[in-house]
Amino acid sequence: MRPRPSPSTLSAATVALVLLLGASACAGAPEPPAGAAPAGAPGFPVEITSCGHTSTLESPVRRGVTMNQGATEVALALGVEDQLVGTAYLDDAVAGRWADAYAAVPVLSTQYPTREELLATGPDLVYGAYVSAFDAGAAGSREELEGSGTAAYLSPFACEDDDLRPAPSFEAVWDEVDAVAAAFGVPERAERLRAEQQQQLADLAAAEAGADLDVLWYDSGDRTPYVGAGAGGPQLVLDAVGATNVFADQPGGWVEASWEKVVVADPDVIVLADAAWSSAADKIAYLESDPVLSTLGAVREQRYVRVPFSESTPGVRLVDGASSVAARLTRLSGS
Repeated sequence: MRPRPSPSTLSAATVALVLLLGASACAGAPEPPAGAAPAGAPGFPVEITSCGHTSTLESPVRRGVTMNQGATEVALALGVEDQLVGTAYLDDAVAGRWADAYAAVPVLSTQYPTREELLATGPDLVYGAYVSAFDAGAAGSREELEGSGTAAYLSPFACEDDDLRPAPSFEAVWDEVDAVAAAFGVPERAERLRAEQQQQLADLAAAEAGADLDVLWYDSGDRTPYVGAGAGGPQLVLDAVGATNVFADQPGGWVEASWEKVVVADPDVIVLADAAWSSAADKIAYLESDPVLSTLGAVREQRYVRVPFSESTPGVRLVDGASSVAARLTRLSGS
């Protein structure tokens, strides 16, 4: 059993962002960090809504806490590390381009801090990528946080109610980034990131690195493989590079499959999620030691693609995952 939240948190929900007219500033509030919009900036107050919960921010976030790698990397991609007072819970390594920014923010816990540890930082926003961030043993419920004067935002992809999750798409990822950028007072940075990633996807579509390739996305598990299904991050990545997911007909983002079906599919390539709870190396060792799985063409010829887990979930690094997969498929086709 992996130590990350359940796979259901990788599905998605609607996110609503309403920008309200007017401006207000909190008397006696500290000076905003360098680069942040000041209190009373145009566009404030701001309402951020996800999973049926709305928080109103009277001024840009100055003391944010991000829980889970997905939330942390959205903040780092927006360049608001100087508006964070803490982070918690990584799945793997933070992307190299944000390593210095990440190092400048206190890590409250390798997993989740307690509610007391969290509130000791004086946060004005807690942003979680998984609903488990708001469990009683972690930050506490969003309603409890609001009662203590702390705004709360849960990634729409993690909504408890399936009906509130958006269908996985790059547009839904960018909508979440838009909401977070608005809360931190940097909406123009979200616009820039969206444009850059749209161009990356256009370039990948033109290259078609995965054309005519059947791919197994192997996340974890040995007796029963846990694989990328037809409605999640892996499917978005494979669609972006023009490859075929051998389990595209399965509902949801992830599913427990069977090795018998994998053997029948005999995929051309196996994508291996690399995560703290199940490394790519561990999965390769299992595949190559099994008397049946070792006969698969992709295993015999070591046609593997390693992808950090954080590049396989709907989030700001999903386009990176598509680029990584495309680059490796291109190298494999030339070998």
